[in-house]
Amino acid sequence: MPENKINILYVDDEENNLISFKATFRIKYNVSTAISGEEAKKILASKPIDIIITDQRMPGMTGVEFLESIIDDYPDPMRILLTGYADMNAVIDAINKGKIFHYLTKPWNEEELEATIQRAYDVYRIKMDEKELTQKLGVTNEQLEFLLRQRLLS
Repeated sequence: MPENKINILYVDDEENNLISFKATFRIKYNVSTAISGEEAKKILASKPIDIIITDQRMPGMTGVEFLESIIDDYPDPMRILLTGYADMNAVIDAINKGKIFHYLTKPWNEEELEATIQRAYDVYRIKMDEKELTQKLGVTNEQLEFLLRQRLLS
Protein backbone atom coordinates (compact mmCIF):
# COMPACT_ATOMS: atom_id res chain seq x y z
CA MET A 1 0.00 0.00 0.00
CA PRO A 2 1.53 3.37 -0.99
CA GLU A 3 2.23 5.77 1.83
CA ASN A 4 0.23 8.99 1.71
CA LYS A 5 2.34 12.02 0.88
CA ILE A 6 2.20 15.17 2.98
CA ASN A 7 0.09 17.88 1.29
CA ILE A 8 2.02 21.15 1.32
CA LEU A 9 0.94 24.60 0.14
CA TYR A 10 3.84 26.96 -0.57
CA VAL A 11 2.96 30.66 -0.92
CA ASP A 12 5.47 33.16 -2.31
CA ASP A 13 5.15 36.18 -4.62
CA GLU A 14 8.42 35.29 -6.40
CA GLU A 15 7.77 32.77 -9.16
CA ASN A 16 11.39 31.53 -9.09
CA ASN A 17 10.95 30.53 -5.44
CA LEU A 18 7.74 28.63 -6.27
CA ILE A 19 9.51 26.77 -9.09
CA SER A 20 12.53 26.02 -6.90
CA PHE A 21 10.40 24.74 -4.00
CA LYS A 22 8.31 22.52 -6.25
CA ALA A 23 11.38 21.14 -8.02
CA THR A 24 13.04 20.35 -4.69
CA PHE A 25 10.09 18.74 -2.90
CA ARG A 26 7.58 17.49 -5.50
CA ILE A 27 8.78 13.89 -5.43
CA LYS A 28 8.60 13.55 -1.64
CA TYR A 29 5.42 15.64 -1.05
CA ASN A 30 2.21 16.69 -2.80
CA VAL A 31 3.16 20.31 -3.46
CA SER A 32 0.72 23.08 -4.36
CA THR A 33 2.03 26.58 -4.97
CA ALA A 34 0.36 29.99 -4.91
CA ILE A 35 1.76 33.36 -5.92
CA SER A 36 -0.49 35.29 -3.48
CA GLY A 37 -2.58 34.88 -0.37
CA GLU A 38 -5.77 35.12 -2.46
CA GLU A 39 -4.61 32.33 -4.77
CA ALA A 40 -3.64 30.26 -1.73
CA LYS A 41 -7.16 30.61 -0.29
CA LYS A 42 -8.60 29.16 -3.52
CA ILE A 43 -6.26 26.18 -3.23
CA LEU A 44 -7.21 25.65 0.44
CA ALA A 45 -10.88 25.61 -0.59
CA SER A 46 -10.23 23.01 -3.28
CA LYS A 47 -8.03 20.36 -1.61
CA PRO A 48 -6.79 19.14 1.76
CA ILE A 49 -3.57 20.79 2.98
CA ASP A 50 -1.50 19.53 5.93
CA ILE A 51 1.24 22.18 6.01
CA ILE A 52 1.29 25.79 4.80
CA ILE A 53 4.65 27.44 4.13
CA THR A 54 4.45 31.13 3.32
CA ASP A 55 6.81 33.96 2.60
CA GLN A 56 6.31 36.98 4.86
CA ARG A 57 7.00 39.82 2.42
CA MET A 58 4.37 39.77 -0.32
CA PRO A 59 2.47 42.65 -1.92
CA GLY A 60 -1.17 43.04 -0.95
CA MET A 61 -1.10 40.61 1.95
CA THR A 62 1.88 39.61 4.11
CA GLY A 63 2.43 36.01 5.14
CA VAL A 64 1.23 36.77 8.68
CA GLU A 65 -1.90 38.52 7.36
CA PHE A 66 -2.61 35.52 5.13
CA LEU A 67 -2.15 33.04 7.97
CA GLU A 68 -4.28 35.14 10.30
CA SER A 69 -7.05 35.43 7.69
CA ILE A 70 -7.45 31.64 7.31
CA ILE A 71 -7.37 30.56 10.96
CA ASP A 72 -11.15 30.33 11.35
CA ASP A 73 -11.75 28.39 8.13
CA TYR A 74 -8.57 26.29 8.18
CA PRO A 75 -7.39 25.87 11.79
CA ASP A 76 -5.69 22.49 11.33
CA PRO A 77 -2.81 22.91 8.85
CA MET A 78 0.57 23.55 10.43
CA ARG A 79 2.12 26.90 9.51
CA ILE A 80 5.73 27.72 8.66
CA LEU A 81 6.82 31.31 7.95
CA LEU A 82 9.76 32.12 5.67
CA THR A 83 11.25 35.56 5.40
CA GLY A 84 14.32 37.06 3.83
CA TYR A 85 14.73 39.75 6.44
CA ALA A 86 15.21 39.61 10.19
CA ASP A 87 12.16 41.53 11.37
CA MET A 88 11.41 40.50 14.94
CA ASN A 89 8.02 42.23 14.85
CA ALA A 90 6.98 40.00 11.94
CA VAL A 91 8.13 36.93 13.83
CA ILE A 92 6.25 37.96 16.98
CA ASP A 93 3.13 38.76 14.92
CA ALA A 94 3.39 35.41 13.18
CA ILE A 95 3.58 33.52 16.44
CA ASN A 96 0.80 35.49 18.12
CA LYS A 97 -1.60 36.13 15.23
CA GLY A 98 -0.77 33.56 12.57
CA LYS A 99 -0.31 30.62 14.95
CA ILE A 100 2.88 29.53 13.22
CA PHE A 101 4.65 26.31 14.11
CA HIS A 102 8.11 27.45 13.02
CA TYR A 103 9.97 30.41 11.52
CA LEU A 104 12.82 30.04 9.00
CA THR A 105 14.89 32.61 7.14
CA LYS A 106 15.32 32.79 3.38
CA PRO A 107 17.04 31.55 1.44
CA TRP A 108 15.88 28.30 2.99
CA ASN A 109 18.23 25.42 3.62
CA GLU A 110 16.80 22.24 2.08
CA GLU A 111 17.74 19.92 4.97
CA GLU A 112 16.51 22.35 7.63
CA LEU A 113 13.24 22.97 5.81
CA GLU A 114 12.67 19.25 5.25
CA ALA A 115 13.31 18.50 8.94
CA THR A 116 10.91 21.30 9.90
CA ILE A 117 8.24 19.93 7.53
CA GLN A 118 8.62 16.47 9.09
CA ARG A 119 8.36 17.83 12.66
CA ALA A 120 5.34 19.92 11.69
CA TYR A 121 3.67 16.89 10.11
CA ASP A 122 4.32 14.76 13.20
CA VAL A 123 2.56 17.40 15.33
CA TYR A 124 -0.22 17.67 12.73
CA ARG A 125 -0.84 13.90 12.83
CA ILE A 126 -1.02 13.94 16.64
CA LYS A 127 -3.53 16.83 16.51
CA MET A 128 -5.67 15.01 13.91
CA ASP A 129 -5.57 11.74 15.88
CA GLU A 130 -6.63 13.58 19.05
CA LYS A 131 -9.46 15.30 17.17
CA GLU A 132 -10.69 11.96 15.81
CA LEU A 133 -10.51 10.30 19.24
CA THR A 134 -12.40 13.21 20.83
CA GLN A 135 -15.15 12.89 18.20
CA LYS A 136 -15.38 9.12 18.79
CA LEU A 137 -15.52 9.69 22.54
CA GLY A 138 -18.37 12.17 22.07
CA VAL A 139 -20.37 9.61 20.03
CA THR A 140 -19.71 6.91 22.64
CA ASN A 141 -20.85 9.25 25.43
CA GLU A 142 -24.06 10.03 23.51
CA GLN A 143 -24.72 6.32 23.04
CA LEU A 144 -24.14 5.63 26.74
CA GLU A 145 -26.44 8.48 27.75
CA PHE A 146 -29.12 7.14 25.41
CA LEU A 147 -28.82 3.64 26.88
CA LEU A 148 -28.92 5.03 30.41
CA ARG A 149 -32.08 7.04 29.64
CA GLN A 150 -33.70 3.92 28.12
CA ARG A 151 -32.89 1.97 31.24
CA LEU A 152 -34.21 4.67 33.55
CA LEU A 153 -37.46 4.89 31.57
CA SER A 154 -38.17 1.16 31.62
